Amino acid sequence: MGSAIITNNLTKKYGELLAVDHINLEIKSGEIFGLLGPNGAGKTTTIHMLATILKPTEGTAIVAGYDIRKNPKEIRKKIGIVFQDMTIDRNLTGYENMWINGRLYGLSGKALEESILELLDYVELKDWKDVEVKKYSGGMIRRLEIARSLLHHPEILFLDEPTIGLDPQTRAHVWDYIIRIKKEKGMTILLTTHYMDEAEKLCDRIAIIDHGKIIALGTPDELKTMVGQDIIYVRIQSQNGRVSGFIEKLKSINSNSSVNLNPPNLISISVKNAPNVIPTVFEIADEEGIKIIELKYSRASLDDVFLKLTGRRIRDESGSWTDFVRTRMRARFRRR
Repeated sequence: MGSAIITNNLTKKYGELLAVDHINLEIKSGEIFGLLGPNGAGKTTTIHMLATILKPTEGTAIVAGYDIRKNPKEIRKKIGIVFQDMTIDRNLTGYENMWINGRLYGLSGKALEESILELLDYVELKDWKDVEVKKYSGGMIRRLEIARSLLHHPEILFLDEPTIGLDPQTRAHVWDYIIRIKKEKGMTILLTTHYMDEAEKLCDRIAIIDHGKIIALGTPDELKTMVGQDIIYVRIQSQNGRVSGFIEKLKSINSNSSVNLNPPNLISISVKNAPNVIPTVFEIADEEGIKIIELKYSRASLDDVFLKLTGRRIRDESGSWTDFVRTRMRARFRRR
């Protein structure tokens, strides 16, 4: 299996802001590869450089065998992309949107018509082909954008936050299409997301990105082994007892224990065997005068990996002003 994408110190700066910081990745042909991280981590900027929409400040990348600096036109023939924000013309029908995109790629005549109908059928929109897109649901629009991106038979598909703003049922439906594309078309897919369950469900391998840097890379199972088998969550009463002493004793429970304190008053402990350790946690709390108001445990998740590496959770990240504007714009479009 060859490499679909190879990056070499790929970097993007906006003035003093370092958006993408010397990223080195090798993405295999035929895999679904995830870039997982919070808003503002550099995921979209990375995809835009790989898709030749943005020029890197430093470094380069090879995409489908071509250098993004030297051969952007050749790369664009080989890739499909679904942007984070809607790029479909809502006043045109689904068929018309597909036709315009096909013509831009040099497709025409009966071959174009057959491809459009085949792909609309593939995403279950054939019966809606002559309906204006403004009458589609959010999930239908996403499926149409996926179909449009496949029209010229790309080797690599970029999906930038493909399910953002969708309800859980529709998200799951889009997941099914992504899995089908990989299975039936053997396509390489690069996916960005800040949804842990999405990354775990879809991706063969994941790179966790934060502040423009790759901080971890591996399969979902490989990444989760970084924090141990089980995670115990302990919520303690505010300003109660000797918290620092409590935390220090928790760290000594077993040789692989790690402890994080997260506001508000939530402690997470990675351990080998949570059921055996929980009684010891209560004993230490009694010794240190700590009142436990809630305790639960679970298998390690990708969110726990991010917490271990950064000291915070992805879902605790606040969105940027751009994210706020995007959310408001999506709401306006849905009301129309």
